[in-house]
Amino acid sequence: MGRYSHLSIGEREDIMVRWLAREGVSQIAREIGRDKSTVSREIARNGWVQRAGCRVRYRASTAQARADERRLACRRPRALRRPAERSLVASLILGRHWSPEQVAGRLRVERPADAVSASTIYRAVNDGDLDCELPGRQRVRRRLRHRGKRRHPKGTGDSRGKIRATHELCERPPEASDRSRVGDWEGDTVVGRAGGPCLVTQVDRKTGYLVGGRAAARSSAAVNEATERALSGEVVRTVTLDRGSEFAAASALQEAIGAPVYFCLPHHPWQRGTNENTNGLLREYFPKGTDLAAVSDADVAAAYDDLNHRPRKRLGWKCPWEAYHQQALHLL
Repeated sequence: MGRYSHLSIGEREDIMVRWLAREGVSQIAREIGRDKSTVSREIARNGWVQRAGCRVRYRASTAQARADERRLACRRPRALRRPAERSLVASLILGRHWSPEQVAGRLRVERPADAVSASTIYRAVNDGDLDCELPGRQRVRRRLRHRGKRRHPKGTGDSRGKIRATHELCERPPEASDRSRVGDWEGDTVVGRAGGPCLVTQVDRKTGYLVGGRAAARSSAAVNEATERALSGEVVRTVTLDRGSEFAAASALQEAIGAPVYFCLPHHPWQRGTNENTNGLLREYFPKGTDLAAVSDADVAAAYDDLNHRPRKRLGWKCPWEAYHQQALHLL
């Protein structure tokens, strides 16, 4: 027995012609090679009675249009077609720089009735379904974090100064390596225009909570001052840095914060992976070459605050602020 298929417009035209010729249902079914119940149901569904007591009338074009409407109505509505839901997802991606996975994860936590998968959001971004939230011919896809960015070419040398480490990474307590406690920080700087100010970033390894701010210059004294200011009032058990020249005065920093400072191995940025990832997120706000002297402290604080309120998959879609302060927020 063959697989069932819907009536075509050609078959509906045959039914119309034979029905007008007052052929019976069984005869029409034999002529078009269909079951008589199929023909009977087709005429009953898509035909109409002009006057009471009259024979049912049937037109192929009307029947086809009605059938098409029913098929569309029975389909599951496509996700992100509702304006409110589409606008919310687009605003989180465009205005708050959340990734599709972060949007999907936080929706499941805070608004399960409106939950949508990350794959669906990516598909909507690639198909251009969210582009209506942007003016002109702009595309949401170009606003995502990774958009054709290339890695540094192999063999690129490092001309930064070499410094003496206060403590090697292998000496760091296992609690810090295991991310089992709050207060183990990873630090680095985000450079703007050459010779200008830089941003100091300190990220808690367990929660991803970011503190820091702008340093007047990328010198060890200015970076130490900004780091001390950022960590003031926070729980500080260890600090892990890279071997850039801006951390040459690590001994003075260690004494000022009252906690040991550890250094990862040269050319091993993954040993400070939490900080490196956070710096990449911060670049969405301050791209390479940005003149940080022209950026206000309020703008820097707002960017840091945005990242601290962005949900993270490894935290069960909590944001770093919630994990660090152990308080729940409403983000949506």
